[in-house]
Amino acid sequence: MDKPIGVIDSGLGGLSLTKVLVKTLPKESIVYIADSKNCPYGGKTEEEIYRLTRRMVKYLLKRKIKLLIVACNTITVTSINDLREEFKDIPIVGMVPVIKTAAQKTRNGKIGVYSTVVTSKSKYQKDLINKFASGIDVINIGSSALVSLIEKGKDKEIESVLREELNIFKENNIGTLALGCSHFPLIKRQIAKILPEVLILDSSGAVSRQVKRILEANGMLPTSKDSVYNFITTGNKDFFEKFVKKTLGKKLTNKAKIERISLQ
Repeated sequence: MDKPIGVIDSGLGGLSLTKVLVKTLPKESIVYIADSKNCPYGGKTEEEIYRLTRRMVKYLLKRKIKLLIVACNTITVTSINDLREEFKDIPIVGMVPVIKTAAQKTRNGKIGVYSTVVTSKSKYQKDLINKFASGIDVINIGSSALVSLIEKGKDKEIESVLREELNIFKENNIGTLALGCSHFPLIKRQIAKILPEVLILDSSGAVSRQVKRILEANGMLPTSKDSVYNFITTGNKDFFEKFVKKTLGKKLTNKAKIERISLQ
């Protein structure tokens, strides 16, 4: 059997990427881990983030993955370089907010970047803004509450936070909004209701295309037509399973294995 692609996230956020990844590479098998027990990662130290991330990676390596996707912006900005240094035997792809595309597509020279607090303050994201949005008016906001609310399915609370935090984007009349957290595409409809005139962009398509290019370049595309999907959580299995089915649909999840594990 062909080796699967491994996907890790601090929780549910990477499911938005996985949905696009399946469309881009329908023959690929995927093993996805959501560390929902320890989510959110945003309030943790870089050392703690790396320790938790490393556990997921080592588990996936035992599953013989051929490529790793870090489907979490917080992990990407804090740990991607160390991961690539320690785990040199597999390609590792991180999440990068589509700041360049947002800057190119803005209708009025104004863009918003919406992520977690850790990501918004990171040198990684600031460097991207300086590189790709030079001369553009950038409003960069970090949310401290949204990830936890999304993980708990608190729709009313999510809407309340969005109305408060997105107001600064409305006041500044941004033309495009780059989502810099993998959880945020899961609430894209709620964001669009508050910012109806704004073009909202996330990284799922760009990352999926990058993965495809890497697999093609290294001769690692699957030879089998039978894809297998494994979705794993360290948290509540029942809630996780409902969210997987809600996000990815019955057609995909009917042939998927969904389980809970305890990482050591």
